[in-house]
Amino acid sequence: MAIAHNLGLPRIGLHRELKFAMEGYWQGKINQNELDKVGQAIRADNWARQIKAGHDFLSVGDFSWYDHVLDTSILLGVVPERFVQSRDEAIDINTYYRMARGRAPTGEDVFACEMTKLFNTNYHYIVPEFSEDQDFKICSNKLFAEIIEAKQLGKKIKPILLGPLSYLWLGKTKNANFDKLTLLGKLQKTYLQILTMLRQHHIEWVQIDEPILVLDLPPSWQLAFQTTYQQLQVSQLNILLTTYFGGLENNAELACQLQTAGLHIDVTHDSTPLATILQLIPEDKILSVGIIDGRNIWRADFRKILDILKPVHEQLGKRLWVGSSCSLLHCPVDLDHETKLDTEIKSWLAFSTQKLHEIALLTQALNNGESTIADVLAASDAVVQSRMQSRRIHNPTVKKRCHHLTADMTNRQHAYSDRLKAQQSLNLPLFPTTTIGSFPQTSEIRLQRQHYKVGKLGVHDYRQHMCTHIAHAIHKQLELGLDVLVHGEAERNDMVEYFGELLAGFAFTENGWVQSYGSRCVKPPIIFGDVSRLLPMTVEWITYAQSLTNKPVKGMLTGPITILCWSFVRDDQPRFETANQIALALRDEVDDLVKAGIRIIQIDEPAIREGLPLRQKYWHDYLQQAVYCFRLASSGVPDHIQIHTHMCYSEFNDIIEAIAELDADVITIETSRSDMELLNAFEKFNYPNDIGPGVYDIHSPRIPSIDEMTNLIEKAAQFIPIQRLWINPDCGLKTRAWPETELALQNMVKAAEILREKYSSSIV
Repeated sequence: MAIAHNLGLPRIGLHRELKFAMEGYWQGKINQNELDKVGQAIRADNWARQIKAGHDFLSVGDFSWYDHVLDTSILLGVVPERFVQSRDEAIDINTYYRMARGRAPTGEDVFACEMTKLFNTNYHYIVPEFSEDQDFKICSNKLFAEIIEAKQLGKKIKPILLGPLSYLWLGKTKNANFDKLTLLGKLQKTYLQILTMLRQHHIEWVQIDEPILVLDLPPSWQLAFQTTYQQLQVSQLNILLTTYFGGLENNAELACQLQTAGLHIDVTHDSTPLATILQLIPEDKILSVGIIDGRNIWRADFRKILDILKPVHEQLGKRLWVGSSCSLLHCPVDLDHETKLDTEIKSWLAFSTQKLHEIALLTQALNNGESTIADVLAASDAVVQSRMQSRRIHNPTVKKRCHHLTADMTNRQHAYSDRLKAQQSLNLPLFPTTTIGSFPQTSEIRLQRQHYKVGKLGVHDYRQHMCTHIAHAIHKQLELGLDVLVHGEAERNDMVEYFGELLAGFAFTENGWVQSYGSRCVKPPIIFGDVSRLLPMTVEWITYAQSLTNKPVKGMLTGPITILCWSFVRDDQPRFETANQIALALRDEVDDLVKAGIRIIQIDEPAIREGLPLRQKYWHDYLQQAVYCFRLASSGVPDHIQIHTHMCYSEFNDIIEAIAELDADVITIETSRSDMELLNAFEKFNYPNDIGPGVYDIHSPRIPSIDEMTNLIEKAAQFIPIQRLWINPDCGLKTRAWPETELALQNMVKAAEILREKYSSSIV
């Protein structure tokens, strides 16, 4: 009999209970006991969903108070010195939150750990920091406590651990240059202790996630896999080694031959033929096939999937497990709670709860025959036909426009050096200061947007309210002395959702929340059809803001690749065909902003690095297409228009040449959490245009000092000529409060003034 299971569920709760509980704890509104109760309720609900769906195992260990990679650091005692007074003191929840945020309800503020994207997802993880003399020891009882909690339900339990090699890979060596693999011997011993403790809890199967097996691994890491899993053997404890986000490719033989009882593969993103895996996998090993997409929301095509699984089941029998491609963390919780979503579009979708049932139903069909799910098969066939035949998906005008694209549409009139002369009319000082776009989204702003959305506030009153908030943001920036202003984005709920609501081809949910990091949740739009702009989307707000000042106000747009990556994208055409449609819609908006007199336009692309394929052999084609889309959106402007872009929380060093190919006049990037380490790329590559390395971390509530920001900019000046350096935060200020925002920006402006005085005499 085939087995139904999953790799983990969302931990935010159906109504984002975890978000509100965390924020309440940080603000002192609830205590730790009340926080714990929210976590218990979410875990209980997740286990109940798995039981109701009919899964053979309950996943345990997928719940987290902020981030599962950070949980692993706490489990292993990997806590940097700045977060602890003594190595003997307990690693409590406040230490945990200081590592994530730099601040907790008790204790001094410190630099938070670095945060970056997990592989090619929009999920951010807290980067482990390793020292050369790093020790590992079990320092958390969280996983074992949750096992005891789940056991009360009387079901089989499958704990989840991030594997030792993937954990090492995701971490960084801090203030020292050494090979992380030298730590593996000590780490193996601690993992063996953890596995031994799991067996003492009578666990039969443990899921160990090693997603780095879908990457281009150096030979030393491939060898390390062999030696590690030879060591991690505990009698009567079976390891299911899980891989996801991509295909095993050249690591397929290695993964199949490792000394584990089972192997999980992601066949939804795998270019390795399933037949190859079936030839390589030993006759005594379980094969878990991740065939329900854990990263998108389209309903499964049951007949197509069964055609794939039936021959596999015939060969493997009880050695076949059916599961999600990866953790369902990346999908919303439950489609049943979408009461306002268009009926036809809703019929095409499946969220995490529905995907649990899809896994179980497919397993049932394999074990008991397709006749046992005849109604489900008929409904699945109807959905497939509905999507294929729906007139709402295809727009001949959009397709014709994409067909007639030309190379000239992706080139500015002249090179950057010539454009720079034309842009002198902006009269910007040395080290110009700006922000990334958004200002604090107060409860008043959110309430007014909500009232407008449900019809409690008329159009006229809503516009008046938003103009008041925009005027407030402009006034504050003028008081602070910033050089290039923004309108503050009061009217925007989310940098992608806002634009999607104004474009054809998008649909939206009420409760389709997905965790991005910590308490930050996003509600990705659904791109179901051809994309086009219906009316101007930002011009009214930007031109109003510009009317309030003689200083330049940036037009603020989200770029085509970011809209693509941060949406649930249709799967019936190539992704870049959709991206080109988005780029053309944005090009129309850029053109209207220029006509309205806006001189600086920022097109944010924080997701370009995130969308990069995991294997380097696919990078060139992707980057070519990504650069093409950005330039298609941004290049139809005269030389005197300054184009900005912004990128955050990604490793840019390996794609710096492609970033230069974007040909943005100014790029702002996140560098503060890494202490400007990301700028090391500029030692080897002469980046040609202006750059603003973020001088403080907006995801932490701590307020950096003037000296701290001055020192960071002087570090940046070692890599970038000071004439091309901008000073700015590392991301938008939407999640911050006004008092801390003002204090931080005051310090930032003062740092710029100090640097101008210091360096102005050196400028010829």
